[in-house]
Amino acid sequence: MADAHKGTCFCGAVEIEVRGAPIEMGYCHCKSCRSYSGAPVSAYMLWNAENVRVSKGAEFLGRFKKTEISDRQFCTKCGGHIMTYHPTFGLTDVRPAVISALAFKPVLHLHYADAVLPMKDGLPKLKDFPAKAGGSGEVIPE
Repeated sequence: MADAHKGTCFCGAVEIEVRGAPIEMGYCHCKSCRSYSGAPVSAYMLWNAENVRVSKGAEFLGRFKKTEISDRQFCTKCGGHIMTYHPTFGLTDVRPAVISALAFKPVLHLHYADAVLPMKDGLPKLKDFPAKAGGSGEVIPE
């Protein structure tokens, strides 16, 4: 698989493989991502869904769907968060720590209007989602 990167959950029971470069890397500040991650901000790397596959341990892959927009996936052995499939967009976001060999280079913040941890990093801060993804596309100040 050309330009493939492999990664694992926290315990190594689930392995995934991603192809090509991610579409986007960034941070999400929405309440759902913060609650699920247990952190004040959630980092993501986004790929077209067809470029992400489970290569080992599919039987240990658990799922949680709070809404139809996000199918969160985790390891049932260690609880490690792995990825979230977004069927509405045909995209999968992978936790940056899962693909540790790939440098995390964020380019924007999503749902910054909901931020509980302000981050002054010079990156664009979107109020919600980009307009092409159904959001306002509005950029708000740091």
